[in-house]
Amino acid sequence: MMLPVTKWLWNNEFWLPPGFSWEDLKDTDEVRYPHPHHLLLCIPVALLLVVVRLVFERTVAVPLSRRYGIKEKVRRKPSPNAVLEAFYNKHQKAPEERQLSGLAKQCDLQPRQVERWFRSRLRQGQASLTKKFCEACWRSIFYIISFSLGLAVMYNKPWMWDSRECWTGYPQQPLVPSIYVYYILQLSFYSSLAITLPFDVKRKDHNMQIIHHTATIFLICFSYCANYIRIGTLVMIIHDASDCFLEPTKMFHYLNWRKICDTLFIIFSAVFLFTRLVIFPYKVLFNTYFYSMELYQPFLGYYLMNGFLMVLQLLHIFWSYLIIRMVHRFCICGTMERDLRSDSEDSEKGEEETAPEKEAKTNGSVLSSLNSGGSYIGKDTPLQLNGSSHPTNSHTKIR
Repeated sequence: MMLPVTKWLWNNEFWLPPGFSWEDLKDTDEVRYPHPHHLLLCIPVALLLVVVRLVFERTVAVPLSRRYGIKEKVRRKPSPNAVLEAFYNKHQKAPEERQLSGLAKQCDLQPRQVERWFRSRLRQGQASLTKKFCEACWRSIFYIISFSLGLAVMYNKPWMWDSRECWTGYPQQPLVPSIYVYYILQLSFYSSLAITLPFDVKRKDHNMQIIHHTATIFLICFSYCANYIRIGTLVMIIHDASDCFLEPTKMFHYLNWRKICDTLFIIFSAVFLFTRLVIFPYKVLFNTYFYSMELYQPFLGYYLMNGFLMVLQLLHIFWSYLIIRMVHRFCICGTMERDLRSDSEDSEKGEEETAPEKEAKTNGSVLSSLNSGGSYIGKDTPLQLNGSSHPTNSHTKIR
């Protein structure tokens, strides 16, 4: 049963250009080629990276965060309420408008009090500042090491500078040991991220991150098996170029070192936009779509490879849009207020400030709404379900 399926899966027509077979990629005493079973090494390495990360965060990142004064915000627990707690455990989000009045009647509370209960409850599930700092610290170390290794491996490779060299001798391109190490390191790291994704900080682009990790792991595996390793190395080093600035930017943002954070943010934005919107389309997309067709007719592997590369490019465009919004806000405010690309948790949707109020806070003003009345109580107001709340530090906002 498995033999026919395996034979069909590794059909030459799926993986290799017309006229080539797996027989053409058999190892000799002088030449080694990429083979799928080589990638099995990433499994133990990925598990090792998870362990190393845990040790690193506990022994290095956490003490570092304490040394430089990262302080956690005090999060008040909401008052015990069985009805609201049952709703939260079932839906894991705040109620919609049509559900709000029903819950308020069941609990004999005002709808506004129910809203505030859920906001407080949602904040209980948010990741701590220390956890976010530790995650950014670990990724910073890896991306800097990975990018440095990529430069050391790639600087003297001809396809680094001449895109057409990616197809010289394809698919019979020998496997260089340093390239194999680079591949295993990258695949193991993204596999470790996939393992820890359910436990990591859930950001605004959480779903996009899942798509990104899936596409990246598939591309690394497929490019290795089909001997697209030259294209694969270009993709990896292009991505690392901006990532090694993003994570340090987050670190200094959590430390509240504004000048360093703003400087790194500008560098990151410029590198990201240039590498993802200029270099990646030219060095990778144009290369795989057109240069490869000068030598070979399209085959299934050609369509799969380019399809997943386009998925990455669409993600690049989405993230570029968010970064451009941040740059625009940076130019107006003079500082980076917040990481819209990947540092905003989904749970922040439950924050007590609405979008217009956040914008007002950013611009140093308070907006008034003509179609709603009443007052808005700030974050520092004690949470009470059975009475009125009085602001403690004059953070009363009109909405």
